[in-house]
Amino acid sequence: MDYSAYLFDLYGTLVDIHTEPKTPSAWRNLALFYSRNGASWSPADIRNAYWTILSELVRQHPDPWYEPDLKTVLKKLFTVRGVSPSSYQIQAAAWELRKDTTTHLRLYAGAKDLLYALRKKSPVILLSNAQSLFTLPELELLGLTDCFNAVYLSSDYGIKKPSPLFFQKPLSDFDLEPSRCLMIGNDPVCDIGGASSVGMDTFYIRSALSPKEQKEHVPSTFSLSGMDLKRVLKMLS
Repeated sequence: MDYSAYLFDLYGTLVDIHTEPKTPSAWRNLALFYSRNGASWSPADIRNAYWTILSELVRQHPDPWYEPDLKTVLKKLFTVRGVSPSSYQIQAAAWELRKDTTTHLRLYAGAKDLLYALRKKSPVILLSNAQSLFTLPELELLGLTDCFNAVYLSSDYGIKKPSPLFFQKPLSDFDLEPSRCLMIGNDPVCDIGGASSVGMDTFYIRSALSPKEQKEHVPSTFSLSGMDLKRVLKMLS
């Protein structure tokens, strides 16, 4: 069956990534970056302030699927020290943190072949719970920028999967019938449950980044018990 659109999750579905947010050197380097840009912080203080500001943003929002934008957090780390940052400084701060907390970042085998093959048939859309400050540079780094007809990142919309409202955005923008769309992802709740709630078909791939507490069987239109994007392409061809 051909679909009117193919929607993809990113991390754990197309991209293998591992991050260590508690890495001491990451906060030391971030503190140095801010200090060089006029906002003096110690590593411990900037780490604590970062998580406090982020937690407060989430706590104050009534929607359980609210997604804060880290631009707000990183900007405040400047402004509370009396510095008005440029957008470039905020992006640079984000990348400083991301690169120092990421231990590996790579495409799963067959990712580009799958995206290119499906895009020949229908629009291919990225729908990811992700921060644009991190993800847009990573898409470019991995050579994925031109693989999608559109990119929807939760930080840009203030809402994340499995909220039906997030899934409705590409459906509305592309005037798509949900039953003619396929969501491909590795999270049984965010990807499969969320897409199913709006009437999409689903393809569940159990990867090393899938939630550990997941059940053995995830109700979905298609499924694979292990990461194999070449097999996904065969199943959808």
